Amino acid sequence: MCTVCGCSEGNVSIDGKPGGVKYPYRPRGGHTHHGHDHDHGHHHHHDHDHHHDHTHREDAAADSPVVRGEGRLDYGQGAARAHAPGLSQSRMVKIEQDILSKNKGYAQINRRWLADRGIFAVNLVSSPGSGKTTLLAETIRQLGKDCKVYVIEGDQQTSNDAERIRAAGAPAIQINTGKGCHLDAHMVGQALETLHPADDSLLLIENVGNLVCPAAFDLGEAHKVAILSVTEGEDKPIKYPDMFAAADILLLNKVDLLRHLDFDVDACIAYARRVNPAIRVLQVSARSGEGMDAWIDWLLLRMNDAQLVKQHEVARLKARIAELEQQLQKR
Repeated sequence: MCTVCGCSEGNVSIDGKPGGVKYPYRPRGGHTHHGHDHDHGHHHHHDHDHHHDHTHREDAAADSPVVRGEGRLDYGQGAARAHAPGLSQSRMVKIEQDILSKNKGYAQINRRWLADRGIFAVNLVSSPGSGKTTLLAETIRQLGKDCKVYVIEGDQQTSNDAERIRAAGAPAIQINTGKGCHLDAHMVGQALETLHPADDSLLLIENVGNLVCPAAFDLGEAHKVAILSVTEGEDKPIKYPDMFAAADILLLNKVDLLRHLDFDVDACIAYARRVNPAIRVLQVSARSGEGMDAWIDWLLLRMNDAQLVKQHEVARLKARIAELEQQLQKR
Protein backbone atom coordinates (compact mmCIF):
# COMPACT_ATOMS: atom_id res chain seq x y z
CA MET A 1 0.00 0.00 0.00
CA CYS A 2 1.27 3.42 -0.90
CA THR A 3 0.33 5.86 1.84
CA VAL A 4 0.42 8.73 -0.64
CA CYS A 5 -1.96 7.39 -3.29
CA GLY A 6 -3.51 4.38 -1.56
CA CYS A 7 -2.53 1.80 -4.19
CA SER A 8 -2.33 -1.64 -2.64
CA GLU A 9 -3.57 -4.35 -4.92
CA GLY A 10 -3.06 -4.74 -8.63
CA ASN A 11 -2.70 -7.66 -11.00
CA VAL A 12 1.08 -7.50 -11.24
CA SER A 13 2.54 -9.38 -14.18
CA ILE A 14 5.99 -9.79 -15.70
CA ASP A 15 5.81 -10.28 -19.47
CA GLY A 16 2.23 -11.36 -19.08
CA LYS A 17 2.83 -13.88 -16.30
CA PRO A 18 1.62 -13.33 -12.71
CA GLY A 19 4.37 -11.99 -10.50
CA GLY A 20 5.53 -9.16 -8.28
CA VAL A 21 4.61 -8.55 -4.68
CA LYS A 22 1.47 -7.17 -3.04
CA TYR A 23 1.08 -5.42 0.28
CA PRO A 24 -2.60 -5.86 1.22
CA TYR A 25 -2.93 -4.40 4.72
CA ARG A 26 -6.08 -6.10 5.94
CA PRO A 27 -7.15 -7.20 9.40
CA ARG A 28 -5.96 -10.67 10.41
CA GLY A 29 -9.25 -11.38 12.11
CA GLY A 30 -12.31 -9.76 13.64
CA HIS A 31 -13.12 -6.22 12.52
CA THR A 32 -11.37 -2.90 12.38
CA HIS A 33 -11.99 0.36 14.25
CA HIS A 34 -10.18 3.50 13.07
CA GLY A 35 -7.04 1.72 11.83
CA HIS A 36 -6.42 -0.88 14.58
CA ASP A 37 -7.28 -4.57 14.45
CA HIS A 38 -9.36 -6.62 16.90
CA ASP A 39 -9.00 -10.39 17.18
CA HIS A 40 -11.89 -11.45 19.37
CA GLY A 41 -10.28 -14.81 20.09
CA HIS A 42 -8.39 -13.21 22.99
CA HIS A 43 -9.83 -12.27 26.37
CA HIS A 44 -7.64 -9.55 27.81
CA HIS A 45 -9.14 -6.16 28.51
CA HIS A 46 -8.97 -3.12 26.21
CA ASP A 47 -9.53 0.40 27.48
CA HIS A 48 -11.69 1.26 24.49
CA ASP A 49 -12.78 4.66 25.78
CA HIS A 50 -9.22 5.90 26.19
CA HIS A 51 -7.96 4.33 22.95
CA HIS A 52 -10.88 5.51 20.85
CA ASP A 53 -10.66 9.01 22.28
CA HIS A 54 -6.96 9.18 21.40
CA THR A 55 -7.54 7.75 17.91
CA HIS A 56 -10.46 10.04 17.21
CA ARG A 57 -8.38 13.09 18.15
CA GLU A 58 -5.51 11.93 15.97
CA ASP A 59 -7.78 11.12 13.03
CA ALA A 60 -9.50 14.49 13.36
CA ALA A 61 -6.13 16.22 13.26
CA ALA A 62 -5.09 14.17 10.23
CA ASP A 63 -8.34 14.99 8.43
CA SER A 64 -7.95 18.72 9.01
CA PRO A 65 -5.66 20.54 6.56
CA VAL A 66 -3.49 23.49 7.44
CA VAL A 67 -5.09 26.58 5.88
CA ARG A 68 -2.41 28.68 4.19
CA GLY A 69 -3.89 31.88 2.95
CA GLU A 70 -6.86 32.16 0.67
CA GLY A 71 -7.46 29.19 -1.61
CA ARG A 72 -4.86 26.75 -0.24
CA LEU A 73 -5.37 23.71 2.00
CA ASP A 74 -2.21 21.82 3.00
CA TYR A 75 -2.61 18.13 3.93
CA GLY A 76 1.13 17.43 3.94
CA GLN A 77 2.04 18.75 7.38
CA GLY A 78 1.36 15.70 9.57
CA ALA A 79 3.87 13.05 10.58
CA ALA A 80 3.02 11.00 7.49
CA ARG A 81 3.14 14.06 5.20
CA ALA A 82 0.00 12.68 3.56
CA HIS A 83 -3.71 12.13 4.10
CA ALA A 84 -5.88 9.03 3.80
CA PRO A 85 -9.49 9.05 5.00
CA GLY A 86 -9.96 6.79 8.02
CA LEU A 87 -6.25 6.37 8.75
CA SER A 88 -4.47 8.21 11.55
CA GLN A 89 -1.06 9.76 10.93
CA SER A 90 0.64 7.23 13.21
CA ARG A 91 -1.04 4.33 11.40
CA MET A 92 0.03 5.71 8.03
CA VAL A 93 3.61 6.13 9.25
CA LYS A 94 3.64 2.55 10.56
CA ILE A 95 2.32 1.14 7.28
CA GLU A 96 4.86 3.11 5.27
CA GLN A 97 7.72 2.02 7.54
CA ASP A 98 6.69 -1.62 7.22
CA ILE A 99 6.46 -1.45 3.43
CA LEU A 100 9.71 0.43 2.93
CA SER A 101 11.57 -1.84 5.35
CA LYS A 102 10.54 -4.91 3.36
CA ASN A 103 11.36 -3.15 0.10
CA LYS A 104 14.79 -2.13 1.43
CA GLY A 105 15.64 -5.77 2.13
CA TYR A 106 14.80 -6.77 -1.44
CA ALA A 107 16.71 -3.74 -2.78
CA GLN A 108 19.84 -4.76 -0.88
CA ILE A 109 19.64 -8.24 -2.40
CA ASN A 110 19.29 -6.73 -5.89
CA ARG A 111 22.16 -4.32 -5.31
CA ARG A 112 24.49 -7.08 -4.14
CA TRP A 113 23.47 -9.31 -7.07
CA LEU A 114 24.16 -6.53 -9.56
CA ALA A 115 27.48 -5.51 -7.96
CA ASP A 116 28.75 -9.10 -7.95
CA ARG A 117 28.25 -9.16 -11.72
CA GLY A 118 29.57 -5.70 -12.50
CA ILE A 119 26.16 -4.58 -13.79
CA PHE A 120 25.51 -0.84 -13.65
CA ALA A 121 21.81 -0.11 -13.02
CA VAL A 122 19.93 3.18 -13.24
CA ASN A 123 16.33 3.87 -12.30
CA LEU A 124 14.72 6.35 -14.71
CA VAL A 125 11.81 8.25 -13.17
CA SER A 126 9.53 10.91 -14.60
CA SER A 127 5.95 11.91 -15.25
CA PRO A 128 4.09 10.34 -18.19
CA GLY A 129 5.00 11.85 -21.53
CA SER A 130 8.44 13.11 -20.56
CA GLY A 131 10.06 11.12 -23.38
CA LYS A 132 11.66 8.35 -21.28
CA THR A 133 11.14 5.55 -23.79
CA THR A 134 12.24 7.61 -26.79
CA LEU A 135 15.35 8.67 -24.87
CA LEU A 136 16.05 5.05 -23.89
CA ALA A 137 15.68 3.81 -27.46
CA GLU A 138 18.09 6.47 -28.73
CA THR A 139 20.52 5.69 -25.89
CA ILE A 140 20.53 2.02 -26.93
CA ARG A 141 21.16 2.92 -30.56
CA GLN A 142 24.03 5.27 -29.71
CA LEU A 143 25.70 2.80 -27.36
CA GLY A 144 25.73 0.31 -30.22
CA LYS A 145 26.10 -3.44 -30.38
CA ASP A 146 29.41 -3.46 -28.51
CA CYS A 147 27.67 -2.38 -25.29
CA LYS A 148 25.40 -4.90 -23.60
CA VAL A 149 22.20 -3.11 -22.55
CA TYR A 150 19.15 -4.62 -20.83
CA VAL A 151 15.90 -2.86 -19.99
CA ILE A 152 13.14 -3.37 -17.43
CA GLU A 153 9.96 -1.53 -18.41
CA GLY A 154 7.31 -0.54 -15.85
CA ASP A 155 3.74 0.42 -16.76
CA GLN A 156 0.31 -0.26 -15.37
CA GLN A 157 -0.76 -2.03 -18.56
CA THR A 158 0.46 -3.05 -22.08
CA SER A 159 3.85 -4.15 -23.38
CA ASN A 160 4.12 -1.25 -25.82
CA ASP A 161 7.32 0.21 -24.36
CA ALA A 162 9.11 -3.15 -24.06
CA GLU A 163 8.33 -3.79 -27.74
CA ARG A 164 9.80 -0.39 -28.69
CA ILE A 165 12.95 -1.15 -26.71
CA ARG A 166 13.38 -4.57 -28.33
CA ALA A 167 12.98 -2.92 -31.73
CA ALA A 168 15.83 -0.56 -30.77
CA GLY A 169 18.09 -3.56 -30.20
CA ALA A 170 18.08 -4.38 -26.47
CA PRO A 171 16.53 -7.29 -24.55
CA ALA A 172 13.62 -5.97 -22.48
CA ILE A 173 11.11 -7.30 -20.02
CA GLN A 174 7.78 -5.70 -19.20
CA ILE A 175 6.38 -5.38 -15.68
CA ASN A 176 2.70 -4.44 -15.54
CA THR A 177 1.82 -3.16 -12.08
CA GLY A 178 -1.98 -3.22 -12.44
CA LYS A 179 -3.27 -0.58 -10.04
CA GLY A 180 0.22 0.01 -8.64
CA CYS A 181 1.84 3.37 -9.37
CA HIS A 182 5.51 2.36 -9.10
CA LEU A 183 7.95 -0.52 -9.37
CA ASP A 184 9.29 -2.06 -6.18
CA ALA A 185 12.47 -4.03 -5.48
CA HIS A 186 10.74 -7.41 -5.35
CA MET A 187 9.26 -6.90 -8.83
CA VAL A 188 12.68 -5.93 -10.17
CA GLY A 189 14.30 -8.97 -8.53
CA GLN A 190 11.81 -11.26 -10.26
CA ALA A 191 12.41 -9.47 -13.56
CA LEU A 192 16.18 -9.97 -13.20
CA GLU A 193 15.64 -13.71 -12.80
CA THR A 194 13.82 -13.75 -16.14
CA LEU A 195 15.91 -11.20 -18.02
CA HIS A 196 19.33 -12.66 -17.04
CA PRO A 197 21.48 -9.58 -17.82
CA ALA A 198 25.07 -10.44 -18.71
CA ASP A 199 28.00 -9.56 -16.49
CA ASP A 200 29.53 -6.10 -17.04
CA SER A 201 26.36 -4.81 -18.71
CA LEU A 202 24.08 -1.79 -18.37
CA LEU A 203 20.61 -2.18 -16.85
CA LEU A 204 18.12 0.61 -17.54
CA ILE A 205 14.92 0.52 -15.44
CA GLU A 206 12.10 2.66 -16.79
CA ASN A 207 9.77 3.21 -13.84
CA VAL A 208 6.04 3.84 -14.04
CA GLY A 209 5.32 7.42 -15.09
CA ASN A 210 4.74 9.16 -11.76
CA LEU A 211 6.58 11.97 -9.97
CA VAL A 212 5.41 10.93 -6.48
CA CYS A 213 5.61 7.31 -5.31
CA PRO A 214 8.71 5.98 -7.14
CA ALA A 215 10.81 8.46 -5.15
CA ALA A 216 10.41 6.37 -1.99
CA PHE A 217 11.18 2.94 -3.45
CA ASP A 218 14.79 1.82 -3.77
CA LEU A 219 15.07 -0.83 -6.49
CA GLY A 220 18.73 -1.67 -5.88
CA GLU A 221 19.91 0.76 -8.55
CA ALA A 222 23.15 2.72 -8.44
CA HIS A 223 21.46 6.01 -9.34
CA LYS A 224 18.02 7.53 -9.81
CA VAL A 225 17.81 9.65 -12.95
CA ALA A 226 14.91 12.10 -13.14
CA ILE A 227 13.73 13.06 -16.61
CA LEU A 228 11.85 16.33 -17.01
CA SER A 229 10.74 17.56 -20.42
CA VAL A 230 10.63 21.25 -21.22
CA THR A 231 6.96 20.86 -22.14
CA GLU A 232 6.05 20.22 -18.49
CA GLY A 233 6.91 23.51 -16.79
CA GLU A 234 10.03 24.71 -14.99
CA ASP A 235 8.50 24.54 -11.51
CA LYS A 236 8.15 20.72 -11.41
CA PRO A 237 11.17 20.27 -9.05
CA ILE A 238 9.56 22.36 -6.31
CA LYS A 239 6.07 20.95 -6.92
CA TYR A 240 7.36 17.37 -6.60
CA PRO A 241 10.43 17.84 -4.39
CA ASP A 242 10.83 14.26 -3.11
CA MET A 243 11.53 12.91 -6.57
CA PHE A 244 14.18 15.50 -7.42
CA ALA A 245 15.74 15.22 -3.96
CA ALA A 246 16.15 11.47 -4.52
CA ALA A 247 17.70 11.81 -7.99
CA ASP A 248 21.42 12.14 -8.71
CA ILE A 249 20.93 13.44 -12.24
CA LEU A 250 18.26 15.52 -13.93
CA LEU A 251 17.93 15.04 -17.68
CA LEU A 252 16.18 18.12 -19.02
CA ASN A 253 14.66 16.53 -22.10
CA LYS A 254 13.22 17.76 -25.42
CA VAL A 255 15.39 20.87 -25.45
CA ASP A 256 14.98 20.98 -29.23
CA LEU A 257 11.49 22.38 -28.52
CA LEU A 258 12.68 25.31 -26.42
CA ARG A 259 12.39 27.80 -29.28
CA HIS A 260 8.66 27.02 -29.42
CA LEU A 261 8.00 27.28 -25.69
CA ASP A 262 7.96 29.75 -22.84
CA PHE A 263 10.24 27.69 -20.57
CA ASP A 264 12.87 29.21 -18.27
CA VAL A 265 15.79 26.75 -18.22
CA ASP A 266 17.77 28.72 -15.60
CA ALA A 267 14.76 28.85 -13.27
CA CYS A 268 14.18 25.13 -13.65
CA ILE A 269 17.78 24.30 -12.77
CA ALA A 270 17.67 26.72 -9.83
CA TYR A 271 14.51 25.05 -8.53
CA ALA A 272 16.10 21.60 -8.86
CA ARG A 273 19.19 22.72 -6.95
CA ARG A 274 17.06 24.36 -4.28
CA VAL A 275 15.64 20.90 -3.58
CA ASN A 276 18.89 19.01 -4.22
CA PRO A 277 22.07 21.12 -4.31
CA ALA A 278 24.14 18.13 -5.52
CA ILE A 279 21.95 17.24 -8.51
CA ARG A 280 23.71 17.21 -11.88
CA VAL A 281 21.75 18.60 -14.83
CA LEU A 282 22.19 17.50 -18.45
CA GLN A 283 20.19 19.13 -21.24
CA VAL A 284 19.32 16.55 -23.88
CA SER A 285 17.18 15.84 -26.92
CA ALA A 286 16.74 12.36 -28.33
CA ARG A 287 15.33 13.90 -31.51
CA SER A 288 18.12 16.36 -32.34
CA GLY A 289 20.92 14.55 -30.50
CA GLU A 290 21.78 17.60 -28.41
CA GLY A 291 23.48 16.64 -25.14
CA MET A 292 23.36 12.92 -25.89
CA ASP A 293 27.17 12.63 -25.93
CA ALA A 294 27.40 13.86 -22.33
CA TRP A 295 24.68 11.41 -21.25
CA ILE A 296 26.34 8.47 -23.05
CA ASP A 297 29.75 9.39 -21.60
CA TRP A 298 28.28 9.46 -18.08
CA LEU A 299 26.77 6.00 -18.55
CA LEU A 300 29.97 4.50 -19.97
CA LEU A 301 32.09 5.99 -17.18
CA ARG A 302 29.80 4.61 -14.47
CA MET A 303 29.68 1.21 -16.21
CA ASN A 304 33.46 1.13 -16.14
CA ASP A 305 33.42 2.00 -12.42
CA ALA A 306 31.02 -0.89 -11.72
CA GLN A 307 33.25 -3.31 -13.61
CA LEU A 308 36.34 -2.13 -11.72
CA VAL A 309 34.56 -2.62 -8.39
CA LYS A 310 33.65 -6.17 -9.40
CA GLN A 311 37.23 -6.90 -10.52
CA HIS A 312 38.59 -5.52 -7.26
CA GLU A 313 36.18 -7.67 -5.26
CA VAL A 314 37.07 -10.77 -7.28
CA ALA A 315 40.79 -10.10 -6.77
CA ARG A 316 40.23 -9.60 -3.05
CA LEU A 317 38.35 -12.88 -2.75
CA LYS A 318 41.00 -14.76 -4.73
CA ALA A 319 43.70 -13.37 -2.48
CA ARG A 320 41.73 -14.39 0.59
CA ILE A 321 41.22 -17.92 -0.76
CA ALA A 322 44.96 -18.22 -1.50
CA GLU A 323 45.74 -17.05 2.03
CA LEU A 324 43.40 -19.64 3.55
CA GLU A 325 44.91 -22.39 1.38
CA GLN A 326 48.41 -21.47 2.58
CA GLN A 327 47.24 -21.62 6.19
CA LEU A 328 45.78 -25.09 5.62
CA GLN A 329 48.98 -26.31 4.01
CA LYS A 330 51.03 -25.16 7.01
CA ARG A 331 48.83 -27.27 9.28
